Amino acid sequence: MSDLPFHYRPAWWVPGAHAQTLWGKVVRRRQSIPTRVERWETPDNDFLEVHRLDAPPSAVNAPHILLLHGLEGTVHSHYAQGLLGEMQRRGWSADLLIWRSCGREPNRARRFYHSGETGDLAFVLSSLALERPNVPLAVAGVSLGGNVLLKYLGEQRDKARALIVAAATVSVPFDLGRGSDYINRGFSRLYQRHFLDSLKRKAIEKQSRYPDLPDPAQIDAITSLRGFDDTLTAPVHGFNDAVDYYARSSSIRYLQDITVNTLLLNAVDDPFLPSDVLVEVSRIAKRNPHLTLDFPRRGGHAGFVGGRNPFRPLYYLERRVGDFLAREFSAAAQNHTNP
Repeated sequence: MSDLPFHYRPAWWVPGAHAQTLWGKVVRRRQSIPTRVERWETPDNDFLEVHRLDAPPSAVNAPHILLLHGLEGTVHSHYAQGLLGEMQRRGWSADLLIWRSCGREPNRARRFYHSGETGDLAFVLSSLALERPNVPLAVAGVSLGGNVLLKYLGEQRDKARALIVAAATVSVPFDLGRGSDYINRGFSRLYQRHFLDSLKRKAIEKQSRYPDLPDPAQIDAITSLRGFDDTLTAPVHGFNDAVDYYARSSSIRYLQDITVNTLLLNAVDDPFLPSDVLVEVSRIAKRNPHLTLDFPRRGGHAGFVGGRNPFRPLYYLERRVGDFLAREFSAAAQNHTNP
C-alpha cells in the first residue's frame, strides 16, 4: 500500500502471535506520556475519566485525536502510551477516553461498559466538537475500543462524518461471538483468564452497591468471557443473553454503512479472533471505498513489533495509525482550500 509509513517486517526476535501479543505488556520499555486528568459528568449522572495530552503552545489548531482503549485497558496500556507518544511526536493534541469502571475509581451507575456501547463515545465527540470547533478531529480505537468506534461510525453515518475527519482501528474483534469462542481455546485462555479476573473483581465490588446483581459466588464461578456476558453484560445492559449481545454489538454488521475514511489494522494471526472473520471483513470492504484494510499475516493482538535490530524495535501500530491520520488531515485541508 502506498501510504505505509515503512515496510512492516515482523521482528524475527519476537516469533509467533503470542510473543507479539505479550511483548508490549511484558518486554517493551515503559513510556510515561504526561497527561492531565479530567472527570466529565455524563447525562445519566455518572462520570467518565479523560486523560488529556495538550499540543505545544505554538501548534495553533493542531489536529486532535480521541483514543479508545480495549477490554480492561487503562492509560498505562502499552498501546495507549504508544499512541499518545505518537500524537505527541507529531505535535497533535489527544484525549484518551477511559471507559466506565476502568478509571481510578468505580463508576457510580449500575451499568458497566461493553463492546457495543456507543453512547459515551457520542457524548465525548459532541463535547469535543463544542470545545474545539475549528480543530480537525479523528478517532482511533484498539480492540474493544475499535469495535465501539466502528459500530458508532456505521450507526451515525453522515452525522459522524460531520464531526470526524478520519478514524483508525487496531485488532478489532469484528465478530464478538466467534471471538469469545476463539479466546476460550488453547493458550488464548491465558488472556481470557486475565480479563476475567479483572472483570469479576469489579463486578463483585459493584454488587456490594447494587445487591440485585448476581451474588459474588455466582460471579466467582464464571469461567469464560461468554459466561460473563451471559451472566452480567447482557442482562445489565438490556440484552436477552450473550448471543443477543454479540449479534447486536459486533461491528462487522456496521462496516457497510461507514462513510468516514477508516483504517482497519488487524493481524491474520491474532489469537483473539479466527482469521476467517477477516476474510468476511475483506469481502465487505470491497464494497465500501471508505475502508482501508491492512491485514498483515503476523502481528498478534495489538502487537505489530517490527524491525531487524532487537535494540531498535519499530512499533508499526502507532506509526501506521499516525501516518494514516496525517494523510487524511492533509487531504481534508486541501479539499477545504480547493473546494
